[in-house]
Amino acid sequence: MTIDSDPTPVTLRWAVRLLRVEAVAVGLVAAWLVVADLTATTTHLTSALLVTAFAIGAAVALWALGSALLRHRAGARAPAIVLQLMLLPIGWFMIQGGMGWLGVPLIALGLGVTWLLVSPPTTRALGFE
Repeated sequence: MTIDSDPTPVTLRWAVRLLRVEAVAVGLVAAWLVVADLTATTTHLTSALLVTAFAIGAAVALWALGSALLRHRAGARAPAIVLQLMLLPIGWFMIQGGMGWLGVPLIALGLGVTWLLVSPPTTRALGFE
């Protein structure tokens, strides 16, 4: 009989890694937005602050969901999947706007992390089976 020292499957570990990479990327965008808000000569302050707050909130949510999934909290899977599926229309509109170099990887990322989150090893680790 062998004892598994790490009950977290590789699919779940990769999903958490990718969620954290997304959190860092969105956090960098949020930092850029803060700088843009502070240095803009003219802006609609309410809109600028709302967009910045949304980016900060998304970064925090992605990091928190990754942390919860790493602790095998089953309730974090659905919100994480929703955030990943939100990448599909974003990527599609980027492709339509001529930014396919960014839109295609975003769609692939969203689908890939979603697949990792619903894969059988992840499902078992989170206690859904």
